[in-house]
Amino acid sequence: MADEISFFTQPIINSPYEYPNRHWELDSQGQPTNRRLDRRRRAEFVTPVPKPQKNASNQMEFEFRGSAKVSTATQKYDPIPIINELRNEVDRWRELANPRDWKVTPETARLLQHWRHHQYSGIRPFFCQVEAIETLIWLTEVAPRFGRRGKAFLDHLQEANSGNGLSRLALKLATGAGKTTVMAMIIAWQTINAFRHPKRRFTLGFLIVAPGLTIRDRLRVLLPHDPDSYFRSRELVPADLLADIVRARTIITNYHAFRRRETVELSKGGRALLQGRSGNKIQSLETDGQMLRRAMPELMGMKNIMVLNDEAHHCYREKPQVEEDPPVGDEKKEAERDREAARVWMSGLETVAVTLGVRRVVDLSATPFFIRGSGYVEGTLFPWTMSDFSLMDAIECGIVKLPRVPVADNVPGGDTPMFRNLWDRIGKKMPKQGRGKAGRLDPLDIPAELQTALEALYGHYEKTFELWKKEGVEVPPCFIVVCNNTSTSKLVYDYVSGWKTGDGSVQQGRLKLFRNFDDAG
Repeated sequence: MADEISFFTQPIINSPYEYPNRHWELDSQGQPTNRRLDRRRRAEFVTPVPKPQKNASNQMEFEFRGSAKVSTATQKYDPIPIINELRNEVDRWRELANPRDWKVTPETARLLQHWRHHQYSGIRPFFCQVEAIETLIWLTEVAPRFGRRGKAFLDHLQEANSGNGLSRLALKLATGAGKTTVMAMIIAWQTINAFRHPKRRFTLGFLIVAPGLTIRDRLRVLLPHDPDSYFRSRELVPADLLADIVRARTIITNYHAFRRRETVELSKGGRALLQGRSGNKIQSLETDGQMLRRAMPELMGMKNIMVLNDEAHHCYREKPQVEEDPPVGDEKKEAERDREAARVWMSGLETVAVTLGVRRVVDLSATPFFIRGSGYVEGTLFPWTMSDFSLMDAIECGIVKLPRVPVADNVPGGDTPMFRNLWDRIGKKMPKQGRGKAGRLDPLDIPAELQTALEALYGHYEKTFELWKKEGVEVPPCFIVVCNNTSTSKLVYDYVSGWKTGDGSVQQGRLKLFRNFDDAG
């Protein structure tokens, strides 16, 4: 019956390929009210979490957050007018029937029609992916020709980037919504226009920066000559324009490549010998030019390239200030590692900007927020964020896996459900080192709170597994546990699936459906 439908029984209410014209209402604490509203959700940073069991005076309040501006006095976000206003402008622009009214180049119009209406033989772009590239195109090609309305958004971007040294623009898409496809669309749009309109503000040079090797390798589909290139395999470019894509010069790297390396390997004694009595330090680190030639040789000689930052929340210029609640212990070490990574990433991009020129930095992230230790209020949205497709939007469109939070709390006595901040309760009891330094650990020694959380989640998983099996669903539901290091992950893995003891005997995993040993061991 219709009145029995709720967010928890039927969270998916929109098509991933069409404009999301419905959403589940959330209250001021991010809790579903089970009212389904027949309009699109406004851009608001809200996450549904288990409610506190009682409101203590020091209980943190959950608020609607997500503005491009923040009050330093209250450290609270204002409602997010910029993203919502821009979304409305892009909506009206998208509805224009005649491409001549779009105020874009013929090549851009051709790509937009292709992404919106092409009959794909395989994977079709999601609406959120098309909307992200539409937003970037609108700000680049349409806004400068849109009078005062367009200028207002461009002025906002310029103000948001004041003191930044780079022209940054962030596109926020939920994890799993397909940022790599958006990158491919950006490269196609810029490359085809740059080749056919060389005097306009487009580029053939692209620097894609990722936070690690795994992500970098996954991005190889953005290389025009890669066997699995998205331009061809995902049909992101009309067949007659594919030849233009090979003209793009694309470098995919991780930010570590920006670290200055030693040009001469010297021992401590050798360095002292070369310095001699004068004591003048031997300059053996790479210069800016040497670093760039090593990290991005194919881009040398180009001007005004475009940078695409993947997982861009790791890239920021920290703001020195005294924190009211500075991190301590392991959190302090983690914050310093984050700051050092951000320094390397930002300094590298600034060097690229000075030497080669950077036309635009496009940040792509599900969480383009300043993190703790950055000098900004933790959780502050990057002020240059111009598009937002949130996790709730992605859930309602059926794009991402549905996360399950264990609400049942059978550890009595707390004001807040234990599982909401589980790590705060168990962190000090868990191994601090990776597997190489932690020594031999017993899976049965993991904290009772963690065992309870795993059992609670597994209990729900088991019911879902049986339900799917009964309905003939061939792919089982997914069970994911995220850990802080390899030592912890091995402990949890063994606890879940089973392990062999020192004498070779088998200990069965505590979660039956995940056991890796049969009854014979």
